[in-house]
Amino acid sequence: MLSSTTASSNFHWNLWLDFQNMWQYAFMQHAFETGTVVAVIAGIVGYFVVIRRLSFAAHALSHIGFAGAAGAVLININPIFGLLVFTSGGGLAIAGLGRRASSRDIQIGTVLAFMLGLGVLFINLYKGYATEAYSLLFGEILGISSSDVIITLIVGLLIIVVVAMLYRRLLFTSLDEDVAEAKGISMLTMSICFMLLIAVATSIAVQVVGVLLIFALLVTPAAVAQRLARRPSTGILISVVIAVAATWFGLFISYYLPYPVSFFITSSVFIIYLIVRVLELRPSFLA
Repeated sequence: MLSSTTASSNFHWNLWLDFQNMWQYAFMQHAFETGTVVAVIAGIVGYFVVIRRLSFAAHALSHIGFAGAAGAVLININPIFGLLVFTSGGGLAIAGLGRRASSRDIQIGTVLAFMLGLGVLFINLYKGYATEAYSLLFGEILGISSSDVIITLIVGLLIIVVVAMLYRRLLFTSLDEDVAEAKGISMLTMSICFMLLIAVATSIAVQVVGVLLIFALLVTPAAVAQRLARRPSTGILISVVIAVAATWFGLFISYYLPYPVSFFITSSVFIIYLIVRVLELRPSFLA
């Protein structure tokens, strides 16, 4: 990241020229590539998170993932692997203990408390300085390597394929659990599948905004989209556009200012949400 002094001397009102300047650096290329993939996935999965009333679950899984990252550091492996294992395990536990939205908060809180306890234990047992694990708290998008970009892209494509395959059932069970179950759809199976989707999406999204700010990409764009769009397909598109735009804006501004990328991303989506709420936009504005 450039210093504020250097940044101000290199900044031009020609945005395309500025973009070309920053694109010379490999770390910015990797950041934009990974950020775009993560934003698209967060926008898609996040829409279902909102309509299924699982915002607390997404928040909980991100914290559960940090416990996994701490455990991975303890046994000297890549924290991302520990994060993925713990979020997946936590997702399975939450899905297995609570199928219905009405009782899910209790199960989420119970699993979260247990996993955080394990995280505290792992940090306490580790005698060194867990830099890699702590970096996941706020994201490390400017430190992403080319191999990380490839892995993120592969995982992102897999998530899109799974969502496409389960789209109708996900939508049906999200809007009316009772009718969906009466039609023969297994609520437990769908709950497990979706919790695993959240777990994987959370694991790749922490690279951008970190564990503590996961709501920025997984929930806020989708919350805005839900207020603007009547059709689910339109809502998903709006959610993706907002998430991608916020990520690009955050990366662009952080290149010139010495502040965290995650701050600009979270601030931009929050401002958009506030504007929508203040203007009281209704679903009838968009078909």
